[in-house]
Amino acid sequence: MSNTLTQLIPDLYQSLDIVSRELAGFIPSVTLDASAERAALNQPIRIPLTPASKADDVTPGQLPPDNGDQIIDNVPLTITKSRMVPFRWEGEQQKGIKSGPGYHGIRRDQIAQAMRTLVNEIEDDLGDLFRRASRAAGEAGKTPFKDTLTDTAQVRKILTDNGAPLSDLQCVIDTTAGAALRTMAQLTKANEAGTTSLRAQGTLLELHGFTLRESAGVAENTGAKAEKLSVSDDLETGALIIPVAGASANVKPEIPASVEPGSVVLLGKHKYVVAGVSPGEAIIIHRPGLMDNVKAGAKFDVISEFSANFAFSRSAIILATRAPALPEEGDMADDRIMITDPRTNMSFEVSMYKQYRRVRYEIAAAWGCQNIKPEHTAVLLG
Repeated sequence: MSNTLTQLIPDLYQSLDIVSRELAGFIPSVTLDASAERAALNQPIRIPLTPASKADDVTPGQLPPDNGDQIIDNVPLTITKSRMVPFRWEGEQQKGIKSGPGYHGIRRDQIAQAMRTLVNEIEDDLGDLFRRASRAAGEAGKTPFKDTLTDTAQVRKILTDNGAPLSDLQCVIDTTAGAALRTMAQLTKANEAGTTSLRAQGTLLELHGFTLRESAGVAENTGAKAEKLSVSDDLETGALIIPVAGASANVKPEIPASVEPGSVVLLGKHKYVVAGVSPGEAIIIHRPGLMDNVKAGAKFDVISEFSANFAFSRSAIILATRAPALPEEGDMADDRIMITDPRTNMSFEVSMYKQYRRVRYEIAAAWGCQNIKPEHTAVLLG
């Protein structure tokens, strides 16, 4: 059987070029994982995490000390979605539009829209990983870069204090923050910015070591603000659990329902992202935990309404992609081809099924994503 999809390759690449110009900032910012090829849908791939090491004194003796055991933790990465976008044509429909825009032009646009749909879903999934970030900077409800360029300096401080590698920092912002950044006078003046690319082309510059990109997938977290909660016990630096005090000694604390993973705790000088809630008892935060000692009775608020612009080291966010699985015997497709977007490195499977007097096309991909290192990620509130 001849490879009938080869004639579609120019259309496919033209479609990919259209999609890559959409706001897909997360996909090129994260680490693509190829090991997912061996994993079935919802089957976890275990990514090992080595713990922090402890140093001991060197003590001469006949034998080396009997120590060195470590517990190696892991984070599961799972292919959670296997999605496809179909469209089909009947012979009479193809003939009917020959006097109009033409079948090939419409089919090209259908391919473009199908790939755009899948890319946008992946972007949304990656944007939601902010719920596993360590801490946050910025002010909820205030657009980053509206008055100053210090916003990225603050999230860089968080990543630096957490020990994140600084060689490949990424920051993905929404279009509101992007518009504010483009209006900063010091970035549009060639003598101060060192280039005219932002003023002439709107290209975002590297800032404080971050590669900046815009995305339509930046998450919008919603929920009521929880005010004036209290810490019930003294806490030390590094604690991951914040016990909440009740209204009195004999009354159990009430943690509002709006406090959920992704909410931000304002405690002392720092903002911590909520990992989970132990009902009526405590709020759990991500590693590296509290940055300062906290006294019992300390008051704090929890905010749940903000735009979650996302800053991270590339290695902290993993995106695993592959084609949807096929049986060993194959299926009813008459032809099938894989095509890779050179800008996002996303691969799409294009299949064609010849039916009775009609043809069906399918654009498909399977993927999963995970924030494997919360310490190396931070939220820039907006």
